[in-house]
Amino acid sequence: MINVTQPHMPDRKRLNSYIDRIYDKVWLTNNGPLVQELTKRLCEYLEVENLLLVSNGTLALQIAYKVLGLAGSIITTPFSFVATTSSIAWEGMKPVFSDIDPNSFCLNPSLIKKSMKDDVSALVPVHVFGNACDVEFIASIAKKNALKVVYDASHAFGVKYKGKGLLSYGDAATLSFHATKIYHTIEGGAVIFKKKDDLERAKLLINFGIKKPNKITCLGINAKMNEFQAAMGLAMLDEIDTIMDKRSQIWHRYEKQLKNYIKLQKINTKSTNNYAYFPVVFENEKLLLLAKGNLKKEGINPRRYFYPSLDTMPYVEKYTMPISRKTSSRIMCLPIYGELKICDVDTISNIIKKTIIK
Repeated sequence: MINVTQPHMPDRKRLNSYIDRIYDKVWLTNNGPLVQELTKRLCEYLEVENLLLVSNGTLALQIAYKVLGLAGSIITTPFSFVATTSSIAWEGMKPVFSDIDPNSFCLNPSLIKKSMKDDVSALVPVHVFGNACDVEFIASIAKKNALKVVYDASHAFGVKYKGKGLLSYGDAATLSFHATKIYHTIEGGAVIFKKKDDLERAKLLINFGIKKPNKITCLGINAKMNEFQAAMGLAMLDEIDTIMDKRSQIWHRYEKQLKNYIKLQKINTKSTNNYAYFPVVFENEKLLLLAKGNLKKEGINPRRYFYPSLDTMPYVEKYTMPISRKTSSRIMCLPIYGELKICDVDTISNIIKKTIIK
């Protein structure tokens, strides 16, 4: 069986060496030494400052909202994983959608003005499939309207924009380290803040608001990363260059095989590609379902991702985002992970091509 993704499992001896340190210290959580080490190494690798590790990517978004004091309506994209929208609603705010660019799949900045309301406090764009948003255009809109910007960068691990770490853009950017991501800590995530003061406040929020023993200074929750997650993260980071190289080979093989047959995502020319996903867009949903069925017969499981469009969720205001809905109904992500064989990539590509040609 070939699934759309397969978690990378780092070398067992390497992972055990980190776990041995946990046993030696008997320090399992509460900002342990491995969490501290991983924080430092990720700041260096991602070229960012003010990074805070948390227990998952959804809480990363929620912590960012709390720290930045967001309220009222939040403009975001309908083309993303559900957590982008649900985290806004969960925090008692109102998701307001703006439509996407049909080629990049990211929020179309030129359409944001149509969604602007008096109570909008922030923009939450998504670097879709790791593809960088138009960060300059979005920054200009935010400045003109006195809005905060929180980037859902769950897919954008390691991406650079104009030679600079993409995660340094916005008032905050969040990452998911879920097992299915390029880089994972089994579960986990991170928030990168523009301001150090925001980082310090976030440190309190993820630990119940406890500043020091017997002193609680604010309302908080438990969103801390534990030492075993950090051990996996450190072992993964040791192998990240190899992981990226393998994915690059697979991504480029797909591109070579399919670029003349089916619509592919238009990658931002100012940014690097981290090869997180390989989405393809069919002419219509009927053709997508036929291709999906043909792949399934061969034991191959792609994924309709992102589907459905988030403007169809039952807890959001009912208004239609036509480009997102059209894209969502026709897009599918093909299997991509380091252990996938090139011959399997060719098989998958040939099934797609035969389906289209027929």
